[in-house]
Amino acid sequence: MELPGFAVAVWMFVCLCASVGGYPNGKVREACTSMVPCHGGSPQLSPEHTITVNGTEFKPGDSIEVHLSGPDFEGFFIQARDAEHLDSPAVGSFVLADRRRSQLLTCGRTKNSAVSQTSKAKKKDIKVYWIAPGDAPKHVQFLATVVKKYRIFWVKIPGPIVSQTDVLSPTPPLHTTSQAMSTSYPVSYISKPFSASGCGSMKFCIRNPSNCDPGSASCFFLSFQQEESSVFIEMSGPSEGYLAFALSHDQWMGGDDAYLCVNEDHRVHVSTAHLKERSYPLLDLENALEDVSWRLADGVLQCSFRRSIRLPAYKGRFNLDTSYYIFLADGEASEGGLIYKHRRQPLVTDGLCNVTGPPRDIGGSRSPRLIKAHGALMFVAWITTVSIGVIVARFFKPVWSHSFLFGKELWFQVHRMLMLTTVMLTSISFVLPFVYRGGWSQQAGFHPYLGCAVMALAIFQPLMAGFRPSRHAPRRQLFNWFHWSAGTTARILAVVTMFLGMDLPALDLPDPWDTYSMIGFVAWHVGTEVLLEIHSYCLVCKVEVIEDDRVQILQSLTSAEAEGSLFKQIVLTIYVCGNIVFLVAFLIAINQV
Repeated sequence: MELPGFAVAVWMFVCLCASVGGYPNGKVREACTSMVPCHGGSPQLSPEHTITVNGTEFKPGDSIEVHLSGPDFEGFFIQARDAEHLDSPAVGSFVLADRRRSQLLTCGRTKNSAVSQTSKAKKKDIKVYWIAPGDAPKHVQFLATVVKKYRIFWVKIPGPIVSQTDVLSPTPPLHTTSQAMSTSYPVSYISKPFSASGCGSMKFCIRNPSNCDPGSASCFFLSFQQEESSVFIEMSGPSEGYLAFALSHDQWMGGDDAYLCVNEDHRVHVSTAHLKERSYPLLDLENALEDVSWRLADGVLQCSFRRSIRLPAYKGRFNLDTSYYIFLADGEASEGGLIYKHRRQPLVTDGLCNVTGPPRDIGGSRSPRLIKAHGALMFVAWITTVSIGVIVARFFKPVWSHSFLFGKELWFQVHRMLMLTTVMLTSISFVLPFVYRGGWSQQAGFHPYLGCAVMALAIFQPLMAGFRPSRHAPRRQLFNWFHWSAGTTARILAVVTMFLGMDLPALDLPDPWDTYSMIGFVAWHVGTEVLLEIHSYCLVCKVEVIEDDRVQILQSLTSAEAEGSLFKQIVLTIYVCGNIVFLVAFLIAINQV
């Protein structure tokens, strides 16, 4: 059965270009005092959600993990207040754990003193970090307003109370601590960009992109140069917030020795920290760094310092004469020096590195190899094999109907081979992220859900084809529609899934190149189908005028299609070449991240 190719084009454009209704953005500053949403109605009495913290005592500058959880909810509003005066303004500031689902708000004169949702997408839990201020009250209580639906909400759900351990002589807050650390040793200023001279011969260097010039505004640079019993470290990159590197025993964050250079009010503070899983860095009160220097110029942050190879007196500092994986990250920082979670995947070395061993000049990858393989296999499957297979089945039945391969028509064998290859590649690719993550990812948005739908449809198609009725059976037309609908839906969902996956932190192809390239591929495929559909229509409508009896004879579909076979083969050749160009471009981009 022949299905209109225009339907494919229309379906794809409608699904890809349909607008999405807006959601509340969570910017509810007018509710800072009352914490009551402007929804009308009265709040519920018995809360269903709970607030938990990871500690009950704090000192100024400490970070406390705050966790809001319960049945599905759309909106939330979290503050910390003086437990003895709950009507007082918000206390302290927050740091986000997930910028996609939560955002910071400023209530009163305290910046980042509240947290709310970014959209009304349903969620079961939210995690943030509260930073205790220097003037914190003796006791602080966390409060939350939770919106289950528009008119179903709870106001000021009481959370745990945390108390100061020493209210008489509190330690300085986070930004004051950083300042104290950075002024406990002489600080100087760097006069010019770092140089890659000596990389691989005198010092161990990591550069991203590979072999980039540290003087350029797009180069991330980290170098280690051994000098007797110490190592001199240089770090620079395009960041107006912070740069950080960490030494790790594996390629996962947690239990790592970290070093941060943070831009605080146009001054760079260098500090050491310990990373405990995927949480806010625990800054050290004592600093083991010497000869600290920094520079801020043209959007590039530079810092350098020296530390001893072995520091037995400092807990959490790794020995530098051992091999580690090296992480290099960048991100934003607030005016008070609070750092936010990096938006993109940190650069991670491909293997273990000993910075005091033989000098090397290496790069790294911001995308794990399994995720790269996942993306590459999906691009091969859904840009080349499935697209070519659809074109062959739709337009080459009459052209190749008299050619056979292994006892079957050529077009059918080519179509079946390409589609089975698609299923195989998709199945292998589907497993890789689960192997990498060790389970389901909560940070990937809709991408994994759509990926599961694509996988299910990809498996369903060949299973359904195995029960295909004979050509003239009454149910053959119904099968054709189901087969076409499932295949077209899978292709559309695959394209949408690739759009979403390209910008996830684990892959993060270059913007806006990736979006424009994918739009170009969709236009290329739809344009080719439209061209071949118009060509087929013109052939069907072509008439031959017999001059002898002036009778017009409408040519048969088979004859007309055969007459246009040369044109179709040329178009197919050009189409395949174009798909290969798109595929190669995407594979090169994946290899470079």
